[in-house]
Amino acid sequence: MSGAKRAGVSGGAQALAQRWRDARSVVVLTGAGLSTASGIPDFRSPGGRWERYQPTPYPDFVARESARIEYWRYKGETWPVIQRAQPNPAHLALADLGAAGRVALLVTQNVDGLHERSGFPRDRLVNAHGSDAETACIACGARAPREAAQRVWEAGAAVPACDACGGALKPATISFGQSLVAADLERAFDAAGACDLFVAAGTSLVVGPINGLFEVARRAGAATAILTASETPFDDAADVRIADPVERTLPALRDAVLAP
Repeated sequence: MSGAKRAGVSGGAQALAQRWRDARSVVVLTGAGLSTASGIPDFRSPGGRWERYQPTPYPDFVARESARIEYWRYKGETWPVIQRAQPNPAHLALADLGAAGRVALLVTQNVDGLHERSGFPRDRLVNAHGSDAETACIACGARAPREAAQRVWEAGAAVPACDACGGALKPATISFGQSLVAADLERAFDAAGACDLFVAAGTSLVVGPINGLFEVARRAGAATAILTASETPFDDAADVRIADPVERTLPALRDAVLAP
């Protein structure tokens, strides 16, 4: 455990650093707690935008122009916040671990694109709930960067339309009533079932089905760690539980794991 001691981590973090160094395959799940340190609020929390906007179910978006307008109004408010945000030390620590081959797969519940912007290897990243940085056509499925559609919305508050087929465009996040991408789910659950260390960082582990990754990994015999300030339903089952801010914990772990 000498590498962990040199990096200055202690207690549960020491044990986790050593497990990470020894692990053959590590899967990391991240949530909103990683983004709040970059200035992106948890919109579900008290005072968040969900107190002023009722989430628009996907069937409503498909069926009604008024629902599409309401959805774009909400997304239009959140987009400048996401654009201004920058990856914080937690994102950068995971990017360094990914570049060093010490994260087999990173699954994120966040839609802000900060993992991509941090330099985390994209071929080992699953955006389980989609991405706000792109749009998807609800008719033909065509995807494109968000900027052009956002300009259309800001110019006239009209729901942007697909250049290819004229269908309504939607920010490419997963809405209520919309199925997650089956291939992404399969990849995430397969990786969790095959890893020997599963780390949940900045997530309360209450949103399904992604929170099921923890139990899949644990039942397959993986060591488990939860790094988040909030309580989770799996706290008593975790091998390591650290409540310190992830923007401090993850850089310290990176330094310990990657120490010579």
